[in-house]
Amino acid sequence: MNSTPDYQLGRDTFGRLLFTGKDGELHEGVVPVRAFPISSPDHGIALVDAHGSELAWIDQLSDLPDELRTLVEAELASREFMPVISRIINVSSFATPSTWQVITNHGDTNLVLKGEEDIRRLASPGLLITDSHGIHYLIHDRYALDQHSRKILDRFL
Repeated sequence: MNSTPDYQLGRDTFGRLLFTGKDGELHEGVVPVRAFPISSPDHGIALVDAHGSELAWIDQLSDLPDELRTLVEAELASREFMPVISRIINVSSFATPSTWQVITNHGDTNLVLKGEEDIRRLASPGLLITDSHGIHYLIHDRYALDQHSRKILDRFL
């Protein structure tokens, strides 16, 4: 069901998102923000201005017309970077801070885990790991990891 919203979206010459409300007022540098980025990424998206004020609410991304949905999805993709860990190769130490060598959907990388509190449990069996640079790494299902990876994780959980 594609309904037509009472606003328009576009891009300026610098690639920033532009929002024109039904009153005709133009807002530059608009940012889409997911209400539930992990548990329900396509539901509940706010379009906020450069000052953080909400301009519009999108109940469900699929409700937008194709052109607007494409703009919002592209903007979200450019802002959100959350690699998904598929395997833990090695850790430098079982005490923190420790350097983890992992394989993600974006390739092999190293992350530094500052403390065990930087591993957060999500809706079972998911985990969210935050490295020392503030990058979030997602594990969708810790039980689906290989035995070696699970063994390492168990030492930190």
